[in-house]
Amino acid sequence: MNPHRLLVTGAASGIGHEVAEHFARQGAHVIAADLNAAGLASLCGAFPHTIRGLALDLADGRSIEAASAKAGTVDVLINNAGLQHVARLEDFPPDAWRQLIDVMLVGPALLSRQVLPGMQARNFGRIINVGSIHSLVASPFKSAYVAAKHGLLGLTRTLALETAGWEITVNAVCPGYVLTPLVESQIDALAREHQISRESVIEDIVLKPCPKKRFITAAEIAASCEYLMSEAARNITGQCIVIDGGWTAQ
Repeated sequence: MNPHRLLVTGAASGIGHEVAEHFARQGAHVIAADLNAAGLASLCGAFPHTIRGLALDLADGRSIEAASAKAGTVDVLINNAGLQHVARLEDFPPDAWRQLIDVMLVGPALLSRQVLPGMQARNFGRIINVGSIHSLVASPFKSAYVAAKHGLLGLTRTLALETAGWEITVNAVCPGYVLTPLVESQIDALAREHQISRESVIEDIVLKPCPKKRFITAAEIAASCEYLMSEAARNITGQCIVIDGGWTAQ
């Protein structure tokens, strides 16, 4: 049995959904946060005793405060929620640019701000930020996403230093492409932007930089989170766990 209380954002689909399921199967108490009520209902229905749904809009500071109050004790915060918009900067809608930064950088900072006092009072906590290969490298047409994910890594390192006096660690897990609905939509957008087929996008753009030529799985991300939560990882903080099939080794 996993004794921890986890708060997982973006849990209604994709990586967050699988991470929430992974820990629910271990018996952890999982608070699954998202704006997608239908997705949350489905997830909670499958795990009625271990997963509780929580409405959360990471682009709204008041929603973050209200959700934090409803969540109660949080031992482990997994900042996973994300979205994407693919366009050249000159064609990028300003509101969409701000939304990506709010959801993937400002939101995780404000949510971490809410849970940290409790972690400090209990002298235990884990904050795991789900970054991306784009926390480390850039790709064209993704200026807001790359900026947010680079910023998230900087936030991770700063919070690790600020919390070093407690049994709290703050780390990032940075995967390459995971075949989620978010990535599927990126593939379609890149196909339109480059005017090529989806198959060509996958082969010539998405997996081209990856020596292993395969997508990362959400199960690998969940396993990395499990390790970072463990006693064995108590001195791992401020780090970026890269799961990229060798992309950044080149």
